[in-house]
Amino acid sequence: MAGKKINPWLKAGLEFGPLVAFFAAFVRLKGESFVIHGVSYSGFVVATALFVPLMVITTGVLWRLTGRLAPMQVATLVLVVVFGGLSIWFNDPKFFKMKPTLIYLLFAGLLGFGLLRGKPWLQLVMEEALPMRHEGWMILTKRLALFFLGLAVANEVIWRTMSDQAWVNFKTFGLTAAMFAFFIAQGGLIQRYGIEKPKDGGPEA
Repeated sequence: MAGKKINPWLKAGLEFGPLVAFFAAFVRLKGESFVIHGVSYSGFVVATALFVPLMVITTGVLWRLTGRLAPMQVATLVLVVVFGGLSIWFNDPKFFKMKPTLIYLLFAGLLGFGLLRGKPWLQLVMEEALPMRHEGWMILTKRLALFFLGLAVANEVIWRTMSDQAWVNFKTFGLTAAMFAFFIAQGGLIQRYGIEKPKDGGPEA
């Protein structure tokens, strides 16, 4: 069931606001350490401690305003809380850095499992906004599953071999830009398999 429509700028702010806030906090706090109850925390861990509750709040507000959350939003929130919480509890940023890898592996696995059953589950999430024939959904789902696998590998390489700043830049800007670029590159596929929506409630052509 479709959720309530809200202002697209408000929706974007709720979805991307926590990520932008994390980036700003990291830039402001990097290189600093904070002693809390005798334990020294890096600026990265403090920024993570700010990001996790903000993500919970904005996702809750989004659910309250729209009446629904996409399965990917729910999965992302759960992994943010779990792995962000582990980074804070163990005072170790690597758990939070691993989170995108697990998210993209989860998405790729779910999409791949659906493909094996002949069911492009991506269609369940995006069909209202992007009507296409079944063949088109199968191709797009396969491409997106492979794309998610590529993002998982890229995240592992970057956080294991590069600086905290490089990883934060990748998480904040690189992943978002890559996702936009992926869907823009699917224009030909969408045009080929797209279904024109009926006008004025009339039958499809």
